[in-house]
Amino acid sequence: MKLPFPAHLQSDGPHNPFPGLKALERRLGREIPHRLGSNEGLDMPHEVLTQHFGEAFASHIRSYGDAEAYELRQRISQQLDLAIENTLVDAGADSLLALALRGLVAIGESVVCSAGTYPTFAYFAQGQGCRLIEVPYFKNENGLAPNLTALAEVAHQQKARLVYLANPDNPSGHQHSDADVLALRQSLPEDCWLLLDEAYHDFREDPASSNPIDGVLRVRSFSKAQGLAGLRVGYAIGSVELLSQLMKVRIHYALSSVSLAAAALLLDHPQEVTAHIEAVKHRRRQLTHLLQSKGFNVLPSYTNFVAVVMPNGEAASNLQNRLLEQDILVTRPAHADMNHLLRITALEDALEALSSCKGLENRVAR
Repeated sequence: MKLPFPAHLQSDGPHNPFPGLKALERRLGREIPHRLGSNEGLDMPHEVLTQHFGEAFASHIRSYGDAEAYELRQRISQQLDLAIENTLVDAGADSLLALALRGLVAIGESVVCSAGTYPTFAYFAQGQGCRLIEVPYFKNENGLAPNLTALAEVAHQQKARLVYLANPDNPSGHQHSDADVLALRQSLPEDCWLLLDEAYHDFREDPASSNPIDGVLRVRSFSKAQGLAGLRVGYAIGSVELLSQLMKVRIHYALSSVSLAAAALLLDHPQEVTAHIEAVKHRRRQLTHLLQSKGFNVLPSYTNFVAVVMPNGEAASNLQNRLLEQDILVTRPAHADMNHLLRITALEDALEALSSCKGLENRVAR
Protein backbone atom coordinates (compact mmCIF):
# COMPACT_ATOMS: atom_id res chain seq x y z
CA MET A 1 0.00 0.00 0.00
CA LYS A 2 1.52 3.32 -1.06
CA LEU A 3 -0.28 6.32 0.39
CA PRO A 4 0.47 9.85 -0.82
CA PHE A 5 2.31 12.38 1.30
CA PRO A 6 1.56 16.14 1.23
CA ALA A 7 2.74 17.73 -2.03
CA HIS A 8 5.27 20.02 -0.34
CA LEU A 9 7.03 16.99 1.17
CA GLN A 10 7.16 14.73 -1.87
CA SER A 11 10.60 15.91 -2.96
CA ASP A 12 13.86 14.58 -1.58
CA GLY A 13 14.07 17.16 1.20
CA PRO A 14 13.97 18.92 3.53
CA HIS A 15 17.03 17.49 5.26
CA ASN A 16 17.87 17.76 8.94
CA PRO A 17 20.77 20.25 9.16
CA PHE A 18 21.83 18.94 12.60
CA PRO A 19 21.90 15.12 12.73
CA GLY A 20 24.07 15.39 15.84
CA LEU A 21 27.36 14.16 17.25
CA LYS A 22 26.14 10.66 18.10
CA ALA A 23 25.12 10.03 14.50
CA LEU A 24 28.55 11.17 13.32
CA GLU A 25 30.30 8.90 15.82
CA ARG A 26 28.24 5.93 14.65
CA ARG A 27 29.12 6.70 11.06
CA LEU A 28 32.83 7.01 11.83
CA GLY A 29 32.87 4.06 14.22
CA ARG A 30 34.68 5.95 16.98
CA GLU A 31 34.09 8.51 19.71
CA ILE A 32 35.05 12.15 19.26
CA PRO A 33 36.35 13.47 22.62
CA HIS A 34 37.03 17.07 21.57
CA ARG A 35 33.54 18.50 21.09
CA LEU A 36 34.29 21.98 19.75
CA GLY A 37 31.57 22.36 17.14
CA SER A 38 28.16 22.20 18.85
CA ASN A 39 28.37 25.40 20.91
CA GLU A 40 27.07 23.62 24.04
CA GLY A 41 27.82 24.94 27.52
CA LEU A 42 30.05 21.98 28.33
CA ASP A 43 32.16 23.96 30.82
CA MET A 44 29.19 25.12 32.91
CA PRO A 45 29.94 23.97 36.51
CA HIS A 46 26.32 23.38 37.49
CA GLU A 47 27.18 23.39 41.17
CA VAL A 48 23.61 24.09 42.29
CA LEU A 49 22.11 21.37 40.07
CA THR A 50 24.80 18.87 41.05
CA GLN A 51 24.08 19.46 44.74
CA HIS A 52 20.35 19.04 44.19
CA PHE A 53 20.17 16.26 41.58
CA GLY A 54 23.59 14.63 41.60
CA GLU A 55 26.56 14.50 39.24
CA ALA A 56 24.98 12.00 36.83
CA PHE A 57 22.14 14.42 36.11
CA ALA A 58 24.49 17.37 35.62
CA SER A 59 26.73 15.41 33.27
CA HIS A 60 23.78 14.57 31.03
CA ILE A 61 22.23 18.00 30.75
CA ARG A 62 25.30 19.82 29.46
CA SER A 63 25.04 18.30 26.00
CA TYR A 64 22.38 17.65 23.39
CA GLY A 65 20.77 14.25 23.37
CA ASP A 66 21.16 11.86 20.45
CA ALA A 67 19.04 13.39 17.68
CA GLU A 68 18.25 9.88 16.37
CA ALA A 69 17.58 8.38 19.83
CA TYR A 70 19.48 5.36 18.55
CA GLU A 71 20.17 3.51 21.81
CA LEU A 72 16.59 3.94 23.04
CA ARG A 73 15.17 2.83 19.68
CA GLN A 74 17.52 -0.14 19.76
CA ARG A 75 16.11 -1.24 23.13
CA ILE A 76 12.52 -0.68 22.02
CA SER A 77 13.04 -2.69 18.83
CA GLN A 78 14.69 -5.54 20.72
CA GLN A 79 11.91 -5.66 23.31
CA LEU A 80 9.19 -5.67 20.64
CA ASP A 81 11.09 -7.83 18.11
CA LEU A 82 11.07 -5.09 15.48
CA ALA A 83 13.63 -3.72 13.08
CA ILE A 84 15.05 -0.50 14.50
CA GLU A 85 14.10 1.22 11.22
CA ASN A 86 10.45 0.66 12.12
CA THR A 87 10.71 2.84 15.25
CA LEU A 88 10.82 6.59 15.83
CA VAL A 89 11.19 8.33 19.19
CA ASP A 90 9.83 11.77 20.02
CA ALA A 91 8.90 13.97 22.98
CA GLY A 92 5.85 12.02 24.13
CA ALA A 93 2.83 10.62 22.33
CA ASP A 94 1.36 14.12 22.01
CA SER A 95 4.37 15.29 20.04
CA LEU A 96 4.00 12.26 17.77
CA LEU A 97 0.35 13.12 17.08
CA ALA A 98 1.39 16.62 16.02
CA LEU A 99 4.24 15.17 13.98
CA ALA A 100 1.86 12.83 12.14
CA LEU A 101 -0.40 15.73 11.18
CA ARG A 102 2.55 17.83 10.00
CA GLY A 103 4.00 15.01 7.94
CA LEU A 104 0.89 13.34 6.53
CA VAL A 105 -1.85 15.97 6.12
CA ALA A 106 -1.83 19.22 4.18
CA ILE A 107 -3.66 22.36 5.29
CA GLY A 108 -7.35 22.15 4.41
CA GLU A 109 -7.48 18.36 4.12
CA SER A 110 -10.01 16.38 6.16
CA VAL A 111 -9.27 14.25 9.23
CA VAL A 112 -11.77 12.13 11.14
CA CYS A 113 -12.01 11.08 14.80
CA SER A 114 -14.58 10.04 17.39
CA ALA A 115 -16.54 12.91 18.96
CA GLY A 116 -15.04 13.37 22.43
CA THR A 117 -12.03 11.10 22.13
CA TYR A 118 -8.61 12.28 23.38
CA PRO A 119 -9.01 16.04 22.74
CA THR A 120 -5.37 16.81 21.99
CA PHE A 121 -5.78 15.28 18.53
CA ALA A 122 -8.58 17.71 17.63
CA TYR A 123 -6.56 20.58 19.12
CA PHE A 124 -3.55 19.74 16.96
CA ALA A 125 -5.65 19.04 13.86
CA GLN A 126 -7.33 22.42 14.03
CA GLY A 127 -4.01 24.13 14.72
CA GLN A 128 -2.57 22.43 11.65
CA GLY A 129 -5.39 23.87 9.55
CA CYS A 130 -7.11 20.53 8.95
CA ARG A 131 -10.84 20.13 8.43
CA LEU A 132 -11.91 18.17 11.52
CA ILE A 133 -14.88 15.81 11.28
CA GLU A 134 -16.15 14.05 14.40
CA VAL A 135 -18.18 10.82 14.49
CA PRO A 136 -20.44 9.92 17.47
CA TYR A 137 -19.48 6.98 19.66
CA PHE A 138 -21.35 3.70 19.43
CA LYS A 139 -23.53 3.36 22.52
CA ASN A 140 -25.25 0.27 23.91
CA GLU A 141 -25.98 -1.40 27.24
CA ASN A 142 -22.31 -2.37 27.59
CA GLY A 143 -20.96 1.14 27.36
CA LEU A 144 -19.29 3.43 24.83
CA ALA A 145 -16.95 2.56 21.97
CA PRO A 146 -15.49 4.36 18.95
CA ASN A 147 -17.72 3.43 16.01
CA LEU A 148 -15.29 1.88 13.53
CA THR A 149 -17.90 1.36 10.82
CA ALA A 150 -18.99 5.00 11.00
CA LEU A 151 -15.38 6.23 11.02
CA ALA A 152 -14.72 4.38 7.76
CA GLU A 153 -17.96 5.53 6.16
CA VAL A 154 -17.30 9.19 6.99
CA ALA A 155 -13.69 8.87 5.79
CA HIS A 156 -15.02 7.80 2.37
CA GLN A 157 -17.75 10.45 2.28
CA GLN A 158 -15.40 13.30 3.23
CA LYS A 159 -12.35 12.08 1.30
CA ALA A 160 -10.39 12.11 4.55
CA ARG A 161 -6.61 11.98 4.50
CA LEU A 162 -6.32 10.58 8.05
CA VAL A 163 -8.46 8.81 10.66
CA TYR A 164 -7.52 8.93 14.34
CA LEU A 165 -8.34 6.05 16.70
CA ALA A 166 -7.31 5.75 20.35
CA ASN A 167 -7.14 2.06 21.30
CA PRO A 168 -7.67 1.50 24.17
CA ASP A 169 -9.80 4.59 24.08
CA ASN A 170 -9.56 7.70 26.20
CA PRO A 171 -11.93 8.59 27.88
CA SER A 172 -14.18 5.51 27.59
CA GLY A 173 -11.51 2.89 28.30
CA HIS A 174 -12.87 0.65 25.52
CA GLN A 175 -10.56 -1.75 23.69
CA HIS A 176 -10.96 -2.94 20.11
CA SER A 177 -9.23 -6.16 19.12
CA ASP A 178 -6.27 -6.19 16.76
CA ALA A 179 -8.54 -7.83 14.20
CA ASP A 180 -11.00 -4.93 14.52
CA VAL A 181 -8.21 -2.41 13.94
CA LEU A 182 -6.91 -4.29 10.92
CA ALA A 183 -10.43 -4.45 9.50
CA LEU A 184 -10.77 -0.69 9.98
CA ARG A 185 -7.54 -0.08 8.08
CA GLN A 186 -8.75 -2.28 5.24
CA SER A 187 -12.10 -0.46 5.08
CA LEU A 188 -10.57 3.03 4.82
CA PRO A 189 -9.90 4.78 1.50
CA GLU A 190 -6.61 3.71 -0.04
CA ASP A 191 -5.17 7.22 0.31
CA CYS A 192 -6.22 7.63 3.97
CA TRP A 193 -3.83 7.08 6.88
CA LEU A 194 -4.82 5.48 10.18
CA LEU A 195 -3.25 7.18 13.20
CA LEU A 196 -3.49 4.59 15.99
CA ASP A 197 -2.98 6.07 19.46
CA GLU A 198 -1.89 3.19 21.72
CA ALA A 199 -0.89 5.23 24.77
CA TYR A 200 -2.65 2.70 27.03
CA HIS A 201 -1.71 -0.51 25.23
CA ASP A 202 0.28 -1.79 28.24
CA PHE A 203 -2.91 -2.15 30.27
CA ARG A 204 -4.80 -4.39 27.87
CA GLU A 205 -5.73 -7.84 29.15
CA ASP A 206 -4.37 -9.38 25.94
CA PRO A 207 -0.92 -8.49 24.57
CA ALA A 208 -1.12 -5.86 21.85
CA SER A 209 0.51 -6.58 18.52
CA SER A 210 3.48 -4.37 17.70
CA ASN A 211 3.80 -5.26 14.03
CA PRO A 212 4.00 -2.41 11.52
CA ILE A 213 0.82 -2.23 9.42
CA ASP A 214 0.73 -0.67 5.97
CA GLY A 215 -0.95 2.72 6.09
CA VAL A 216 -0.86 2.87 9.91
CA LEU A 217 1.22 4.88 12.36
CA ARG A 218 1.16 3.35 15.86
CA VAL A 219 1.90 5.86 18.64
CA ARG A 220 2.84 4.88 22.21
CA SER A 221 3.81 6.62 25.43
CA PHE A 222 6.26 6.19 28.31
CA SER A 223 4.04 8.37 30.52
CA LYS A 224 1.70 5.67 31.82
CA ALA A 225 3.18 2.20 32.37
CA GLN A 226 6.73 3.54 32.62
CA GLY A 227 5.79 6.56 34.77
CA LEU A 228 7.92 9.07 32.83
CA ALA A 229 5.29 11.72 32.09
CA GLY A 230 7.59 14.50 33.26
CA LEU A 231 10.39 13.44 30.89
CA ARG A 232 8.20 13.41 27.74
CA VAL A 233 9.08 10.17 25.96
CA GLY A 234 7.05 8.42 23.28
CA TYR A 235 7.65 6.25 20.26
CA ALA A 236 5.98 5.35 16.99
CA ILE A 237 5.91 2.16 14.93
CA GLY A 238 5.48 2.31 11.17
CA SER A 239 6.93 1.46 7.81
CA VAL A 240 10.43 2.68 6.91
CA GLU A 241 9.01 5.00 4.24
CA LEU A 242 6.46 6.50 6.64
CA LEU A 243 8.96 7.14 9.44
CA SER A 244 11.49 8.56 7.00
CA GLN A 245 8.84 11.03 5.91
CA LEU A 246 8.15 12.09 9.48
CA MET A 247 11.85 12.57 10.14
CA LYS A 248 11.76 15.37 7.55
CA VAL A 249 9.64 17.51 9.86
CA ARG A 250 10.71 16.25 13.30
CA ILE A 251 12.56 18.55 15.70
CA HIS A 252 16.30 17.73 15.66
CA TYR A 253 16.82 17.20 19.38
CA ALA A 254 13.30 16.22 20.33
CA LEU A 255 14.30 14.54 23.60
CA SER A 256 16.68 15.72 26.28
CA SER A 257 19.72 13.66 27.10
CA VAL A 258 18.23 12.96 30.55
CA SER A 259 14.99 11.64 29.04
CA LEU A 260 16.86 9.34 26.67
CA ALA A 261 19.11 7.96 29.42
CA ALA A 262 16.24 7.42 31.88
CA ALA A 263 14.01 5.63 29.35
CA ALA A 264 16.86 3.40 28.20
CA LEU A 265 17.75 2.48 31.79
CA LEU A 266 14.15 1.62 32.56
CA LEU A 267 13.96 -0.66 29.52
CA ASP A 268 17.03 -2.45 30.82
CA HIS A 269 15.00 -3.36 33.93
CA PRO A 270 11.64 -4.47 32.53
CA GLN A 271 10.60 -6.30 35.70
CA GLU A 272 9.83 -3.00 37.42
CA VAL A 273 7.51 -1.93 34.62
CA THR A 274 5.83 -5.35 34.51
CA ALA A 275 5.15 -5.25 38.25
CA HIS A 276 3.72 -1.74 37.95
CA ILE A 277 1.36 -2.76 35.14
CA GLU A 278 0.00 -5.70 37.15
CA ALA A 279 -0.47 -3.46 40.19
CA VAL A 280 -2.41 -0.93 38.11
CA LYS A 281 -4.70 -3.63 36.70
CA HIS A 282 -5.38 -4.86 40.23
CA ARG A 283 -6.19 -1.36 41.46
CA ARG A 284 -8.39 -0.81 38.40
CA ARG A 285 -10.51 -3.80 39.42
CA GLN A 286 -10.61 -2.63 43.03
CA LEU A 287 -11.62 0.89 42.02
CA THR A 288 -14.35 -0.45 39.75
CA HIS A 289 -15.79 -2.57 42.58
CA LEU A 290 -15.58 0.32 45.04
CA LEU A 291 -17.48 2.69 42.77
CA GLN A 292 -20.04 0.07 41.80
CA SER A 293 -20.68 -0.62 45.49
CA LYS A 294 -21.60 3.05 45.86
CA GLY A 295 -24.14 2.86 43.07
CA PHE A 296 -22.16 4.13 40.09
CA ASN A 297 -22.14 2.84 36.53
CA VAL A 298 -18.49 2.13 35.68
CA LEU A 299 -17.46 1.33 32.12
CA PRO A 300 -15.19 -1.65 31.40
CA SER A 301 -11.65 -0.33 31.15
CA TYR A 302 -8.42 -1.53 29.56
CA THR A 303 -6.41 1.53 30.60
CA ASN A 304 -4.94 2.89 33.85
CA PHE A 305 -8.21 4.69 34.67
CA VAL A 306 -11.91 3.98 34.99
CA ALA A 307 -14.77 6.03 33.57
CA VAL A 308 -17.93 6.65 35.61
CA VAL A 309 -21.11 7.29 33.60
CA MET A 310 -23.45 9.91 35.03
CA PRO A 311 -26.97 10.61 33.70
CA ASN A 312 -25.89 13.90 32.14
CA GLY A 313 -23.21 16.57 32.13
CA GLU A 314 -24.82 18.52 34.98
CA ALA A 315 -24.81 15.50 37.28
CA ALA A 316 -21.18 14.79 36.37
CA SER A 317 -20.22 18.40 37.05
CA ASN A 318 -21.98 18.37 40.41
CA LEU A 319 -20.17 15.23 41.51
CA GLN A 320 -16.85 16.54 40.25
CA ASN A 321 -17.35 19.71 42.32
CA ARG A 322 -18.35 17.73 45.43
CA LEU A 323 -15.13 15.75 45.13
CA LEU A 324 -13.06 18.88 44.53
CA GLU A 325 -14.47 20.40 47.73
CA GLN A 326 -12.76 17.48 49.48
CA ASP A 327 -9.51 18.06 47.54
CA ILE A 328 -10.11 15.14 45.18
CA LEU A 329 -9.52 16.01 41.52
CA VAL A 330 -11.06 13.88 38.77
CA THR A 331 -11.43 14.69 35.07
CA ARG A 332 -14.67 15.48 33.24
CA PRO A 333 -14.21 15.65 29.45
CA ALA A 334 -15.07 19.04 28.00
CA HIS A 335 -16.64 17.69 24.81
CA ALA A 336 -20.45 17.88 24.88
CA ASP A 337 -20.77 14.25 23.75
CA MET A 338 -18.69 12.94 26.65
CA ASN A 339 -19.06 15.44 29.48
CA HIS A 340 -21.33 13.04 31.37
CA LEU A 341 -18.26 10.93 32.18
CA LEU A 342 -15.83 11.25 35.06
CA ARG A 343 -12.38 9.75 34.53
CA ILE A 344 -10.52 8.51 37.62
CA THR A 345 -6.93 7.27 37.57
CA ALA A 346 -6.45 3.87 39.22
CA LEU A 347 -3.95 4.99 41.86
CA GLU A 348 -3.70 3.73 45.43
CA ASP A 349 -4.59 7.28 46.39
CA ALA A 350 -7.89 6.92 44.52
CA LEU A 351 -8.86 3.90 46.62
CA GLU A 352 -7.95 5.63 49.87
CA ALA A 353 -9.49 9.01 49.05
CA LEU A 354 -12.75 7.68 47.60
CA SER A 355 -13.20 5.08 50.35
CA SER A 356 -13.22 7.81 53.00
CA CYS A 357 -14.96 10.47 50.89
CA LYS A 358 -18.13 11.92 52.39
CA GLY A 359 -21.35 11.75 50.41
CA LEU A 360 -19.90 9.87 47.46
CA GLU A 361 -22.96 7.72 46.92
CA ASN A 362 -24.62 8.37 43.58
CA ARG A 363 -27.43 10.64 44.70
CA VAL A 364 -28.90 10.80 41.19
CA ALA A 365 -29.21 7.02 40.87
CA ARG A 366 -30.79 6.74 44.28
